[in-house]
Amino acid sequence: MTKPLKIVLIGSAHPLRGGLATFNERLIREYRKNGHQAFIYTFSLQYPSVLFPGKTQRSSEPAPANLPVYVKVNSINPLNWIRVGLELKRQKPDLVLVKYWIPFMAPCFGTICRIIKKNHHSVVVTIIDNIIPHEKRPGDRLLSRFWARSVDGFVAMSHAVIKDLETFNTSKPAVYCPHPLYDNFGDATTKEKARQKLHLDPGFKYVLFFGFIRDYKGLDLLLNAFSDPELKVLNVKLLVAGEFYCDPKPYMEIIAKHHLEEQVIMSNDFIPDSQVVHYFCAADLVVQPYKTATQSGVTQIAYHFNKPMIITNVGGLAEFVPDGKVGYVVEPNPTAIASAIHRFYSENREQEFSQQAAIEKQKYSWENMVKAIEKAAQNRYEP
Repeated sequence: MTKPLKIVLIGSAHPLRGGLATFNERLIREYRKNGHQAFIYTFSLQYPSVLFPGKTQRSSEPAPANLPVYVKVNSINPLNWIRVGLELKRQKPDLVLVKYWIPFMAPCFGTICRIIKKNHHSVVVTIIDNIIPHEKRPGDRLLSRFWARSVDGFVAMSHAVIKDLETFNTSKPAVYCPHPLYDNFGDATTKEKARQKLHLDPGFKYVLFFGFIRDYKGLDLLLNAFSDPELKVLNVKLLVAGEFYCDPKPYMEIIAKHHLEEQVIMSNDFIPDSQVVHYFCAADLVVQPYKTATQSGVTQIAYHFNKPMIITNVGGLAEFVPDGKVGYVVEPNPTAIASAIHRFYSENREQEFSQQAAIEKQKYSWENMVKAIEKAAQNRYEP
């Protein structure tokens, strides 16, 4: 980019919480660091409460410093979409960014961006988490197609999503860029201090499952893996850190069935940003036992803290965790997961994998994401 740009990102940000807000805020900070006039239009209403599976959509953390965030967008009010679209059309941003993750948002995003583009100046680039959602519903493809037709370019964070995009778009640029590192959770602390902070018994080993709990994320596979007798003799416990976004009953039934009450620690409130460091630094190993996936922000938090990982061979996850180097890539079943955990501890791979993670993570920069967005925009905002 040869001149400072006016850039607006439309999407989740403080006072909302979660990985989407974290991603968007970090991306806009990168643009501002590079001298651009960059700001966020976030939601006044992201999900109606009846559709939101968690306890609250609001963050308990203080607002991010020196980051202009305007609470403007109502996801279910078409009059609001028109008003926001006209407001941004008049402002004539050079670049409009939208993080797309669910078809529910397509009417809102698509309407706003179509109106903005009538200024014949603004370029719209979307960063796609999933164009085909993990939890499918009728009308998903129709809604995603409506969104795809409103943008000028795509950035996808896995090759699996690039392939999915082919069914929606054949002419607009689609650029691959892996999910950047989540480097905004502070410096690592020692394992001992982290476990003390979380009141964990230092006499045990700890495996971490982190993030919102949804059925496709495979926590049931990991719980069943912990029923393996070989894991019981390893003195290892499972730390589940994340809020339930699905019915917790089936998971609790697995714990009761296999008598895992002493092996599994359930921390099922939302984990605020300031506490993330303690959960990752307390763990020896991060496990992502997903049944379906494209990419995962959890991987990039684990990389930030140089943590070994076990991931399942689904979607695009294996693109980011070299098997036998940073961790293990296994099939999505309890036996394979249990075997990998046992192998990790019995072969004492923690130090080796951690050192390799410190090397591997260097490719996941926010600078690369900015370059990918520029490529997707085809430089059409340049004079």
